[in-house]
Amino acid sequence: MSDLILQAAVLGSLGLGAGVLGGVIGFGTTIILMPALVYFYGPIQAIPVIALVATVANLSRIFLWWNVIQWRACFVYSLAAIPFTVLGVNTLVQLDERLIEITLGIFLILLIPIRRWMRNKNFYLKLWQMALVGAGIGYLTGIVATTGAINTPFFLAYGLSKGAFLGTEAASTLSILFTKGITFHQLGFLNTTAIIQGLLIGSCVLVGSIFSKKIVLALPEKKFLLLMELVMLISGLSILAMSF
Repeated sequence: MSDLILQAAVLGSLGLGAGVLGGVIGFGTTIILMPALVYFYGPIQAIPVIALVATVANLSRIFLWWNVIQWRACFVYSLAAIPFTVLGVNTLVQLDERLIEITLGIFLILLIPIRRWMRNKNFYLKLWQMALVGAGIGYLTGIVATTGAINTPFFLAYGLSKGAFLGTEAASTLSILFTKGITFHQLGFLNTTAIIQGLLIGSCVLVGSIFSKKIVLALPEKKFLLLMELVMLISGLSILAMSF
């Protein structure tokens, strides 16, 4: 019983902090929670729980930034992302658990140089190119727990920033998360326990997200980028440590 209370306290506190961070930089909610969830539930069970938590987090961002969301970009992105998400989830369940942990850790760490390279290239994307992004991110999201960090530069390259970026990216990703949840359920990995766990942690994330809106415009860009990369590095190293 004491173990359950400790687990709830740890995940609830992390969820609250993750909600604030995710609401400010557009991702990071699941990155913060991922090491603890992998530790408590294992890598495969953690991923559908993370998908539910991310769904709640994205819904909160959509609500906060509804008036500035670019719905055309959401539609084009989602149309391509949905079938590739199904393909990614079916790939995931065939993999070894330790391999999944190592993949998650390396993926998060590699996002740091990848994001810097993309920023230096000053990519600008057209509407139709968002479909290619949706297909690639959809497949990756089916395999790994979170792709919000690598999703970010593409939406910024489409010309979005601050509230428009946060809301549009959240609305676009929501289609992937719904698809992922349905596919996990059909494959037998999203059971009642996982749903309850995801919703409870998601409620803490929701509370944290409410406090994030006032911080968004005040946060300097350099601190934003450093905070984002620090979160990815720490989480990636934590998961790699657990896998060994």
